[in-house]
Amino acid sequence: MIEHLQHLVNNDPALVRRGRWTNANMLLEIGEHGYIVEIRAGRIEAIRPVTLLVSGWDFAIRGTIDAWAEFWKPMPKTCHHDLIALIREGKMRFEGNLDLLMANLLYLKLVLETPRQLEAPVASHGMTVTIEAITGRYMNLDIHGRPHRLYWEEAGTGIPLICLHTAGSDGRQFRALLNDRQITSRFRVVVFDMPWHGKSSPPEGWERDEYKLTTDAYVDLIVTVAQALQLDRPVAIGCSIGGRVVLELARLHPDLFRAVIGLQSSAFVQRYFDISYLHKPNIHGGEVCAAYCYGLVGPGAPQKHRWETLWHYMQGGPGVFMGDLHFYSIDGDVSDRLAEIDTSRCPLFMLTGEYDYSCTPEASRDTAAKIPGAELTIMPGLGHFPMSEDPARFREYLLPVLEKIAAR
Repeated sequence: MIEHLQHLVNNDPALVRRGRWTNANMLLEIGEHGYIVEIRAGRIEAIRPVTLLVSGWDFAIRGTIDAWAEFWKPMPKTCHHDLIALIREGKMRFEGNLDLLMANLLYLKLVLETPRQLEAPVASHGMTVTIEAITGRYMNLDIHGRPHRLYWEEAGTGIPLICLHTAGSDGRQFRALLNDRQITSRFRVVVFDMPWHGKSSPPEGWERDEYKLTTDAYVDLIVTVAQALQLDRPVAIGCSIGGRVVLELARLHPDLFRAVIGLQSSAFVQRYFDISYLHKPNIHGGEVCAAYCYGLVGPGAPQKHRWETLWHYMQGGPGVFMGDLHFYSIDGDVSDRLAEIDTSRCPLFMLTGEYDYSCTPEASRDTAAKIPGAELTIMPGLGHFPMSEDPARFREYLLPVLEKIAAR
């Protein structure tokens, strides 16, 4: 793999362009073997074995031979497909100038993945025009006692299905559900951007605030929007932080929601990386947000959906992703309240991607086991963003759940 790395990188113009500001000597440690990878303006100028004469480096990525061997497979096994996942597993570590490494994390991930089997180029087609049956509007309302201008989109008729996006992103993640005629023929799909996200601006005076999402504020937001749109006992489907908050909706408001669907849902997620890198003046926040999320996408996801999912993260406001994670890994721990969820009043369905190393399948299983009546499905091949990273595969798991809800 090392022998081919220089050729693969330097012959990929898009990758070289992405790394055009990267100038560093990277120590790549594979078991007992070390290599200095000299990167200049996104190109690999040389790769040299570490010796007494060749040893200077800016940062190091160290891993076991077995970890690298699995990482470089075309379809690595779970928790071995991404550098951060391997760090969490204790099979890899970063050292040295971490600011320099993190500022270039997405580029470095792409460089080190080049030995994997590449997808075939997408064929070019003639121009076609399709008008999507989605309407988007703004509403002005008070949330938490402050005036807000909130953006939402919807499509379809029938049972209201309110969709809750992930931390640091926005409602575009549910574009496939909004365009799925089989779903919109029976469900009124409603997707809103949380304040500070997407097309929903922060409230007046935001420049004096530090954004931090709390459980009470999150639950109040969802209930307020549902009532403002006069949604009659909607189904709530949320992913990641949305998958966490639906547990609270089922617990606190079982009569307001006819069912909840938790995507990548668990009671708690232990913080496993330094979130301060998401909002530092010397590091591009959008780039590092996307770099963190890159490995949370399943390795088999279609490239067009992978990169659209990451693009949404690249556009997030400064510090917003970090503020959402306050709920995800600190304030939103619902571990001691799971037994209060009554699935006879508000059915709970959980769908978790096999490749998610943030909300892992194990964490979802542990959560479901503590909620009598909860239904959990692990989705092979999918990661943390199933509805946006691979919509076609995701709908295979979602449609049976929606059918059960409609049958009730």
